[in-house]
Amino acid sequence: SMLLIQFTVSFSFQACTGIENIDEAITLLEQNNWDLVAAINGVIPQENGILQSEYGGETLQGPAYGPTSHSAAGSSTPSSSSAFRHVVPSRQIVERQPRMLDFRVEYRDRNVDVVLEDSSTVGDIKRILENELQIPASKMLLKGWKTGDVDDSTVLKTLHLPKNNSLYVLTPDLPLPSSSHSGALQESLNQNFMLLVTHREVQREYNLNFSGSSTIQEVKRNVYDLTSIPVRHQLWEGWPPSATDDSMTLAVSGLTFPCHRLTVGRRSSPVQTREQSEEQCTDVHMVSDSDGDDFEDATEFGVDDGEMFGVASSALRKSPMMPENAENEGDALLQFTAEFSSRYGDCHPVYFIGSLEAAFQEAFYGKARDRKLLAIYLHHDESVLTNVFCSQMLCAESIVSYLSQNFITWAWDMTKEANRARFLTMCTRHFGSVVAQTIRTQKTDQFPLFLIIMGKRSSNEVLNVIQGNTTVDELMMRLMAAMEIFSAQQQEDIKDEDEREARENVKREQDEAYRISLEADRAKREAQEREMAEQFRLEQIRKEQEEEREAIRLSLEQSLPPEPKEESTESVSKLRIRTPSGEFFERRFLASSKLQVVFDFVASKGYPWEEYKLLGTFPRRDVTQLDPNKSLLEVKLYPQETLFLEAKE
Repeated sequence: SMLLIQFTVSFSFQACTGIENIDEAITLLEQNNWDLVAAINGVIPQENGILQSEYGGETLQGPAYGPTSHSAAGSSTPSSSSAFRHVVPSRQIVERQPRMLDFRVEYRDRNVDVVLEDSSTVGDIKRILENELQIPASKMLLKGWKTGDVDDSTVLKTLHLPKNNSLYVLTPDLPLPSSSHSGALQESLNQNFMLLVTHREVQREYNLNFSGSSTIQEVKRNVYDLTSIPVRHQLWEGWPPSATDDSMTLAVSGLTFPCHRLTVGRRSSPVQTREQSEEQCTDVHMVSDSDGDDFEDATEFGVDDGEMFGVASSALRKSPMMPENAENEGDALLQFTAEFSSRYGDCHPVYFIGSLEAAFQEAFYGKARDRKLLAIYLHHDESVLTNVFCSQMLCAESIVSYLSQNFITWAWDMTKEANRARFLTMCTRHFGSVVAQTIRTQKTDQFPLFLIIMGKRSSNEVLNVIQGNTTVDELMMRLMAAMEIFSAQQQEDIKDEDEREARENVKREQDEAYRISLEADRAKREAQEREMAEQFRLEQIRKEQEEEREAIRLSLEQSLPPEPKEESTESVSKLRIRTPSGEFFERRFLASSKLQVVFDFVASKGYPWEEYKLLGTFPRRDVTQLDPNKSLLEVKLYPQETLFLEAKE
């Protein structure tokens, strides 16, 4: 089909030119009417020849997506001759046309539109803004770049920008206008908005808190995490008419404060445009189509999720938790742990790496005092509860700590059908058909599941099946309830084990006593080593702190202004300072010197003002509470004064 040909051409063009940004590649191909050779020559011109192909110098006519370009593109075949030939004067060389970029720049209450070629630099934008805003370019901080801060010499082409861009100017060195409007805007930016978002298809409501400085785009991406509706496919109701740009902050979007109600759903057709949506549904205020999600779901080519070579949309977004049809459970758990850490951070339960049978052995078949409960976490990427359950409950420090102390935690991914079937088989073998059927009948949105297993002499008992729609407190209560049942059983097992060991022969007792002695020695040795290591560590910290204090003291000492002479023509203040140990040191200061100079002098003597108070005598006052930017004359430390140091409590 035409779509597949265009995708193949764009892929080949990126491979030949090294251009990674798909938008830039498509733009260059459109400028050359999807003539692959002409586009490559426009980007990588040859010194003594041009790249030849069977196009014979003819370019595709008509629009890039039109039916007339179908046959021309479809008939292209690779040349069997040499890839480079001498320039034929009669052949027209298609040169690359400059790409134009649009910038909307916001400064306080003004918006300036700037249009430049992509060969221009960031400094060119500032020079245009200098004329428009009457602000020196050297005072501007141009923000909003997706790649982070850039310098004035950066060429726009190297940033791989989309056609339309939103930036803003900061001028920290210039005074703010004393207008009530800017004050109200700043207050609005600091406010928190409660967004009541209803997911139309499942009739579920989410209460989301955002600061006024958050953008509409950030809201949509958060909703994507909750609903799995890509930003490009989100169909919204309830945005104010003034909310026309996804880069706009909530403070200026016209939302009702403090609460605003919105509704989101999935567009019925992936290629439905904004204009079609507005004609069919007059109460829809905004259809998401942000440049921030470049090629997110290939909708620019009219391709729905998963249609591009059969690749699922979820695979485009993130790696699977487990390989499909995993054969080695240990390797599958290694990938699960790595992917879980990548998504939700390093604070999570320690997942047992190995088979389910090995987890049973670890949890149930040690000494009675060492046995633990087994927790099995069943993950499902397609459940709307997964992200919330993992990030807010499973990764809560209290849950992680409790599981680490009392449970062996094993995990499995139920997203893929092959992995799901494999776990159900294991479940039937170890827990029976009733438990397997219970898990089999769970709906996708009831996942994740948390199974609590207790080992018994004859079988393994499932104490609890916890669904994903729970809270941290409820999860902790159910874990503790299972632990109470387990503790009672564990005490019985300990009693039986103690009686059995008491009946063993003297040799066993001697061997056990010897083993305990070795263990005690080892523990004592380790404790001594730990104590020595801790003492060494504390000593190192103390030395580092002393070195740091000494470095600060020397720095302050070197930065002090020279001591004025007694015969100085300027007003001089003579200060006499008594230390807590009873020693005195004196120094002369200019009366015009700031009080901070006195603080620095005292700190250079080893008495930082963060730890010591500098007190005056007549009247008694805490000099460290005074404004350090005032002069000695202003704080009445002239012409002479006796002060004393006192440690802060």
